[in-house]
Amino acid sequence: MMHYPKAGKGKKWTIKELNVITADWKGDTISDGEGLIGEVRVSKSNDISIRFKYAFKWDKKVSWFSCGTYPDNDMLTIRQNRDEAKATVAKGIDPRLKKQADKVIAQQEILAVIDEAKELERQNLTVRDMFDEWVANGVARQDNNQELKRLFEKDVLPMLGSMPIKEIKEADIRNVYRVLLERGTEINPRNRSLVRLAADVRQMFKWADARQPWRALLVEGNPALLVDEKKLLDADYTEERSRVLSADEIIQLAQLIKLEEQQFADALDKRNANKALNASTQCAIWICLSTLSRIGELLMARWEHIDFETKEWFIPRENVKSTRGKKQDHYVFLSDFAFKQFQRLYEESGHSDWCFPAKDEKSHVDVKSVSKRIGDRQVKFKDRTKVGMKRRHDNSLAVGDSEWTPHDLRRTGATMMQELGIGMDIIDRCQNHVLAGSKVRRHYLKYEYKVEKTEAFEKLGKKLQGILKDSNVN
Repeated sequence: MMHYPKAGKGKKWTIKELNVITADWKGDTISDGEGLIGEVRVSKSNDISIRFKYAFKWDKKVSWFSCGTYPDNDMLTIRQNRDEAKATVAKGIDPRLKKQADKVIAQQEILAVIDEAKELERQNLTVRDMFDEWVANGVARQDNNQELKRLFEKDVLPMLGSMPIKEIKEADIRNVYRVLLERGTEINPRNRSLVRLAADVRQMFKWADARQPWRALLVEGNPALLVDEKKLLDADYTEERSRVLSADEIIQLAQLIKLEEQQFADALDKRNANKALNASTQCAIWICLSTLSRIGELLMARWEHIDFETKEWFIPRENVKSTRGKKQDHYVFLSDFAFKQFQRLYEESGHSDWCFPAKDEKSHVDVKSVSKRIGDRQVKFKDRTKVGMKRRHDNSLAVGDSEWTPHDLRRTGATMMQELGIGMDIIDRCQNHVLAGSKVRRHYLKYEYKVEKTEAFEKLGKKLQGILKDSNVN
């Protein structure tokens, strides 16, 4: 049934009249004049709405154009939609198609704005954005990139992190290096830290320069390649550490370890006394020295890797520090000296799966823990400004004129093997070095040199036994 306003046919409905329409008009239509027809609808909750359509002829047929629903749309808007459709028809254009076209155009405009915003965002990607992506997908260090994150958070990102990549110049990177060197002291001039950091920065930019969107932002090329950090280093800097402990220094080290234990044993107030180097760390020192092992490889060892019957220590390739693709399993044939250290260590941690268990015993200790304990006892060679509340800060293990580290023990043991007349190729195998030469040769020649390595380790063990026996602290 068609209804008309009180003003009569061809007139407009007033808002008051629309609002008094009742539910019993459901399905009826109302005429608002000039081809605008409304259909009364009633929802399940008894709410009344009117859907308006404009009637027009197209291709000699009556067609309908939706103009909106009252009261969701006000009548002024609904009538304007009718008027626009009417004008469109007068131009010979189907208003329904125009409405679809308008939606498409509006959608394209929105997408264009979004694309423009994305492009602007891409153009303003920062060094921090690049670093986060690189750490997540471009580099995988053995410590899950923790040390890499620490270095960049400390030295690079505070200065360059917020800078857009497209604005980075070689001078900006050089300035980072100079600031790092300015923090150095006579004891620790930061040269080695700079060399390591520069290598990491180059690696990050090299990764970025091969990938989008980063490559497009490096409009002037890779700025890290333009900075030669060697020109910033001290003239007497040598890139590789060469610290080797002499026999006298090994004796002194053993005596200092013994002295720490004695001082703690004699202390009346043990709660406030400096703790002696624990037995596990002592074992780690002598094992690194007598097996030429890396401290990280040792601290990740499990007791299942130690064969007490054959006196062998198996180091699986996943524990080996080496270039990816060149890692290889390694067997250490334990001398009597090294074997006794593992026996002593078993008394400390044999209840665990790990030779050096963490406190929760669910994994091994932090691979830097032993290095930190040793470094905390050689502070005269450091330039610390802050000291942890629970960390040592003395020189109780300082020997010689420069700091020694667990890795220096590996070098010391190898040097002692050389002094004992052991061939360099056997020493390399004892250190698990990947030997140069044909890949085919390395692939097919699998002789383990067990006899030669066992003899070399035993000679080294006897040498160390003799040194420490003379010191009366063995």
